[in-house]
Amino acid sequence: MISSPLTFYVVPMEPLHAAEICEWSYSPPYNIYGWMSWEQMQALGVEFGDPELRQEQYVSVVNGQGDLCGFAQLFPMEGVVRLGVGMRPDLCGHGMGHLFMTAIVQAARARYPEREIDLEVLTWNQRAIRAYQKCGFTITDTYERRTPTGNKPFYCMVYEE
Repeated sequence: MISSPLTFYVVPMEPLHAAEICEWSYSPPYNIYGWMSWEQMQALGVEFGDPELRQEQYVSVVNGQGDLCGFAQLFPMEGVVRLGVGMRPDLCGHGMGHLFMTAIVQAARARYPEREIDLEVLTWNQRAIRAYQKCGFTITDTYERRTPTGNKPFYCMVYEE
């Protein structure tokens, strides 16, 4: 049984955190959220493997003991900051998602106070959708988007204070 941390904190993503995230392994059907190896990400300079992009857009989410619990990408768009999030696999499904998301939303609001906050989620991922809704997100649109395994249906969810 995993005890719920009282608070999550958002901090700059360090290379050590990035390397740890690349080792996470999710059970199906969530295994589609895995990353390539840290060495590959660095060699290709993609996502948080690019030091500049990591500094500008990625943050780590830690608990009060400083343990890595997840990450977020705060992707700036015109008038919007789009969130991409990932929680450490062993913490998923234990009712902490809304606390995790609240910390990320606070960080996004601090960095981009004038922008709307949204995210995209696969329509089948009801576990994540429930956590997002509990945090204050509402489904505003449904569409198909290309993924590595073909077009899939997504919801766009917008944060409402």
